[in-house]
Amino acid sequence: MKIIKAHTKELEKIILRFNYLEKKRVKNRVEKILHDVRANGDDAILKYTKKFDGVRLTQRQMRVSEAEKSAAFQNISPEFVSTLKKIIANVTKFYAKPQRKSWKHTSQDGVFLGEKIDPLGRVGVYVPAGTAPLVSCVYMSVLPARIAGVSDIILATPPDKNGQVNPHILVIADLLNVGEIYKAGGAQAIAAMAFGTKTIKRVDKIVGPGNNYVTEAKRQVFGYVDIDMLAGPTELVVIANRFSDVNYVVSDLAAQGEHAGGLAILITPSKALAKQVKQALPGENNGYIILVKNLDEAVSVSNSIGPEHLEILTNNPRKFVKKVKNAGALFLGPYSPVAIGDYYAGPSHVLPTGGTARFFSGLSSSDFLRSTHVISYSKKMLEESRPHIEKLCQIEGLSKHFESVKKRFE
Repeated sequence: MKIIKAHTKELEKIILRFNYLEKKRVKNRVEKILHDVRANGDDAILKYTKKFDGVRLTQRQMRVSEAEKSAAFQNISPEFVSTLKKIIANVTKFYAKPQRKSWKHTSQDGVFLGEKIDPLGRVGVYVPAGTAPLVSCVYMSVLPARIAGVSDIILATPPDKNGQVNPHILVIADLLNVGEIYKAGGAQAIAAMAFGTKTIKRVDKIVGPGNNYVTEAKRQVFGYVDIDMLAGPTELVVIANRFSDVNYVVSDLAAQGEHAGGLAILITPSKALAKQVKQALPGENNGYIILVKNLDEAVSVSNSIGPEHLEILTNNPRKFVKKVKNAGALFLGPYSPVAIGDYYAGPSHVLPTGGTARFFSGLSSSDFLRSTHVISYSKKMLEESRPHIEKLCQIEGLSKHFESVKKRFE
């Protein structure tokens, strides 16, 4: 790990770290895949499944069968199901807080205003499978949608070399009543869910992390469908000082190294701790140790970075919570490593990365709701509003807008 100081050009590079979306090669390849899937549907999906996943499937085999789902239960341990039920209870409890609800107000002068809240109709969940299937992405994405009231949830994930989906993914999806599971990965899966094919009906929103191609595909289809966020490589910032347990700091930073491209950063006012961590992690090339004057400056630097995960391993870490402005998720104290949030605690681990915590939030059940504004005026109140509407129509040069109001009084 490299030791740097705050307020340097090297820190600025970290803050502006992710430029992978600007890579022309990725952008152009994804654009071609999207156009191909939109034009050729299932045939394009099958072509790219053979090309990228090394699997030849038929159109019928794209959708996981009921027999495959049933067989999955025979290939997992009973202990996994028991663990999964505990996790589902934790996630459900976290998202079971009161949802946004429809409201209405009728005034005595005959004006009725309101907001109608409805769940999205159909949501697509993408689950990466790459070097290892990210089974936790299933419940971390499906449950917030289900709790919001989304009834139609589908799942897309790349098949393995045998044309199968990991049994743990199938079991979780089945227990969460995911009706449709498709063997499709990469940008082609995003395209299928965004535009629809003969086999895969289009969705209203796509959620879930993925590689650069998946992320770029989500960026390009945004507008045809909604997306959760543009998620890049995972990242962790640890704020610690001389009172922090160096073993916890080292192990948590090292855990980031298990992810390809994972970014690990220690921010500390302690030169002694910085030296210990650097010696303990000599091979951690994608990591930094940032020296600051004090813990307040540490939080300020973290806010500039806007990390996906922020651990505060100091005494009384809760006193810093109000000062934290930009972070996907906060982990407070020595017994709250990122792993507890990734798998078990309850809040979704689908979190903003690359500094986007400045404006994105972690996946929430409210992300699967939409509102419709409701307006109803009486004739009397419309008449009282006429001169105000007329004035705005004159300024904007839209005379027929005002004519539509005048017509009510002829």
